[in-house]
Amino acid sequence: MCGLLHLAVSSYYYQSHGRRDEAPVRSALRRHAEVRRRWGYRRLLVLLRRDGIPDNHKRVYRLYREERLQVRQRRRRKQRVVRGGAAPTPPQCPNERWSLDFVHDRMVSGRSLRLLTVQDDYTRECLWIEADTSLSGPRVARVLDFVIALRGKPTSLITDNGPEFAGLALERWAHEHAVNHRFIAPGKPAQNGYIESFNGKLRDECLNEHEFLNLHHARELIDAYRDDYNLKRPHSALEGLTPSESAAKIARAPMGAPLDKISPALAPESSVSKPTTTNPAVSL
Repeated sequence: MCGLLHLAVSSYYYQSHGRRDEAPVRSALRRHAEVRRRWGYRRLLVLLRRDGIPDNHKRVYRLYREERLQVRQRRRRKQRVVRGGAAPTPPQCPNERWSLDFVHDRMVSGRSLRLLTVQDDYTRECLWIEADTSLSGPRVARVLDFVIALRGKPTSLITDNGPEFAGLALERWAHEHAVNHRFIAPGKPAQNGYIESFNGKLRDECLNEHEFLNLHHARELIDAYRDDYNLKRPHSALEGLTPSESAAKIARAPMGAPLDKISPALAPESSVSKPTTTNPAVSL
């Protein structure tokens, strides 16, 4: 008979045992889907395996659809993740918090000029200004490594929610260096007021006063302004002292270093050869 019907003997004698109770699987699916609302059935299947439920993916998918747990595609515009919160408190010592921000300008040729500014919020020292036509997240991390080699590591960083700061490169850098990276609330630049104030001075006293012929010319003038700001320009918030003088008054040496180890970032230009942005640690 089986030969005439081309039917396997095992199929002829097979008897259905009926479906086993699926209630535990349905209950577990609903429980996990309530917590992981944006997870599909494949990820939920992993959680079921962890719970000791051995049902295969086909049964899980059927129950997933019967329970109407499918993830609906969102049609609205993707929104940026909101980071940040309350306004930060003022720092209490050097290197407690560095603030970072970007400034944009253009050269005579029309090419874009982008500046990364780094400031110590306690001493008000401009630690570095990196100038280039474009600056990526990994480039920001390399600049911070370069500044740390000159000054030492900060306890925390504060930035806005720009893609270079919110990307994986800076997140990985902060984790590897055990530095707390804090974001200001979106649309609240006043929470990063120290660097915003410096950027205003940089634009008013340097960027608006010069026409940059090329990138090399821009770097020379911007570097000269940084030295002038740190070493010569009186700061109203520091009782008329320069940031370098204020740091020396606080710790008897610029940037809190011992007297015999003055940091080259703020030492007089005549006594220390100043690093440039062509340093291998910073340049692309």
